[in-house]
Amino acid sequence: MPKKRKEPPVTPREALPLPESRFTAWNMLKFTFKFLSGAVSLFFLLFTLFIFIGFISIFFEDDGPLKTGNVAVIPIVGVISTTSSAGLAAEKTVVSQKIIDLIEDAEDNKDIKAILFEINSPGGSPVATYEIAQAVQAMKKPTVAVIREVGASGGYWVATAAQEVWANPLSVTGSIGVLGSRLEFAGLIKEYNVTYRRLVGGKYKDVGSPWKEMTPDEEKLLQSVIDKLHDSFIDAVARNRKLPREKVTELATGFIYLGSEAKEHGLIDNLGSRTDAVAALEKKLNITAELVTYKERRTLFDVLGEVSAKNFYAIGEGFGNTITTPEPLLRV
Repeated sequence: MPKKRKEPPVTPREALPLPESRFTAWNMLKFTFKFLSGAVSLFFLLFTLFIFIGFISIFFEDDGPLKTGNVAVIPIVGVISTTSSAGLAAEKTVVSQKIIDLIEDAEDNKDIKAILFEINSPGGSPVATYEIAQAVQAMKKPTVAVIREVGASGGYWVATAAQEVWANPLSVTGSIGVLGSRLEFAGLIKEYNVTYRRLVGGKYKDVGSPWKEMTPDEEKLLQSVIDKLHDSFIDAVARNRKLPREKVTELATGFIYLGSEAKEHGLIDNLGSRTDAVAALEKKLNITAELVTYKERRTLFDVLGEVSAKNFYAIGEGFGNTITTPEPLLRV
């Protein structure tokens, strides 16, 4: 028999090193750091870009009062308030003191022969509305209000303070009323076993809180305040429009009127556009009208605030604020 062939002894090979894992804790940390660094850099790049655009836009804005003219146009566009505000919807706000400052500038300008208020407002704070209306009434120069699309509630109150009121036939006017309605979550939080821990000094301190059910006494008190504000609104319209109070009371249901209906009820003087109002002013004052828009010139701080509100507003925070920070308790 042939001898078996001896096989050479097998020398064990050294184990090959395993490839280094790509997902070690250190690599993940480095990746996270790079990602966050890139995100922060992008954020600041966009933020700088928005600031630059806003800063440049200042120099291209219409500087209104710096121009010359003989008829000042003061826009009252948006919700009337005593302070500016910016939320998720970035609602346009008319700040009463800023409008009063423009009114005083126009009154002091010797070249200005008349003031035209261009109104497109659904109303707002009773105090802010009252302040603007008082400033308009105190003017010695001829004043005209023109309601374009909306001159309702507080917007209409301001319009009546002018010596003459024009409105587009299809505009929304009137709405002589006061609003105090609000959402109430008492039933909802009870269903989800959430407790509203009531801690107040003064038993009526949290009247209007959305987290608890309003008691009959609280509702009666709040309704009393609303009724008094409504009476003040009616008195102002009756006085400014030279109408019997009884008639204004009948019209003060809080509902809106078209411009054409408002004319029939005596709530406005004329139907027409701003062009029609200006033509009437020219005839009345025997001038050739040169319109100059009065509006506050924005500063860099305003631009920064606008950028922050519109472009970097946290969605979660904005939604939360709509629940936890309700609108003003009363609104005209």
